[in-house]
Amino acid sequence: MTQEVQIPQHDQEPSSIYRGPRGTAVKLLNRVERSDAYLDRLLDAEMRSTDMNELDRGLMNEIVTGVIRWQAKLDWVLTGFFHGNFTKAETNIKNALRVALYQILFLDKVPHSAAVNESVEFIKRLRGQKVGDLVNAILRNILRNVENIRYPDPKEDRIQHLAVIESHPYWLVKRWVERFGYDEAKSLLAANNRRPDLTLRVNRLKIDFNYFLSQLDHHQMQFSRSSYLDFFVRVRHMSGIGGSEMFRQGFFVVQDESAGLAVQLLDPKPGDRVIDMCAAPGGKTTFIGELMKNLGEVVAVDRYETRLNLVKSACQRLGIANAHFVSADAASLQTQPADKVLVDAPCSGLGVLAKKPDAKWKREPEDLLKLVKLQGAILENAMAHVKPGGVLVYSTCTTEPEENILLVNNALSTHPEFTIENAGQFVKPEVVHPDGFIETFPNKHGMDGAFAIRLRKSAS
Repeated sequence: MTQEVQIPQHDQEPSSIYRGPRGTAVKLLNRVERSDAYLDRLLDAEMRSTDMNELDRGLMNEIVTGVIRWQAKLDWVLTGFFHGNFTKAETNIKNALRVALYQILFLDKVPHSAAVNESVEFIKRLRGQKVGDLVNAILRNILRNVENIRYPDPKEDRIQHLAVIESHPYWLVKRWVERFGYDEAKSLLAANNRRPDLTLRVNRLKIDFNYFLSQLDHHQMQFSRSSYLDFFVRVRHMSGIGGSEMFRQGFFVVQDESAGLAVQLLDPKPGDRVIDMCAAPGGKTTFIGELMKNLGEVVAVDRYETRLNLVKSACQRLGIANAHFVSADAASLQTQPADKVLVDAPCSGLGVLAKKPDAKWKREPEDLLKLVKLQGAILENAMAHVKPGGVLVYSTCTTEPEENILLVNNALSTHPEFTIENAGQFVKPEVVHPDGFIETFPNKHGMDGAFAIRLRKSAS
């Protein structure tokens, strides 16, 4: 299966070669690989700045997201056909090959010839005819053997098999197989690789819910109502409404149901004083303000002014008038105690890999230890800001117990004034763990993996 090809290394990079959806895809993949840039922000910036038509923008988005989602599987195949060390090949060439192979393996509507030719022409523009011919030889050899590609044998190493077939880091697959069992872990990995639906939260401060649904019909958008939350709607795509007047007027916000569940668990009421300790980008802050009907006070806290500006603009668009904004570290914030405090803690993000596939390649096991230390400090400070008789909700968008129930139990061991209130009083029982907290998984609930727990402080 190995193609005897050695591609020369080269460091110079002309700036005019990244054309069309495939060339732009390589450019963005290079940036993700060479920096700590987040995929969603790079794509968002490119979508706004590009002069490509909507079809080409869609293809570029599909390729970039797909290559990162399936990178381990793509690299396994390419390593088998690449003479030399594929992982040490020049970034441009690696990503041009990944872009072509992703289309060959995953995009039925793209002719194989178009996928190969575009990548070969890109490499020719970059490195000339000779290297273009070498890349062409690799891709043509893969096409001839595509039905006979061998993947790791599950009988020899079932973790390695899953890590390649479902394209997740080995350490994470091992962790989940040990925690959930093989079949359940495989189901979770597969769910992470599905293109996620988008969920819209309808802003009832500005529009009637049923009228909003009629507007979705008018835009010929396929949708279904959430099974877990009133006033949330699942849609397949955003074209036709994402840049619409309805969005600009603040009639809806894109928000996963798991994030909505944490706010529903907090149960903010008109007249409450609420602190949102880690507010950016503002989805939960605005939902809190909406449920309070703009009566009372929401204190939106974030460490960075630039991120706090995202919360401010979200509040302006959605008509949230009872929020004020504090730039502070949530672990050391000093302010007046509140009736209700939300800690949506910074976390590993291992529950949102369907939406942010780059996160699985950026995380290492030791990151959990660092995050737990930060989360513990924030939770400790949050507890001090709850009024007697008040409520604290701690939530994350991760599935890992160290960041979730184990961390909370550790805090409760030194704070007997707090007790867990069963989430079943506030949300559907399908998302409630037997121990009384919210726990969701993409493969079970069709939403992000997340955790939320409600703690009540004694009145005296």
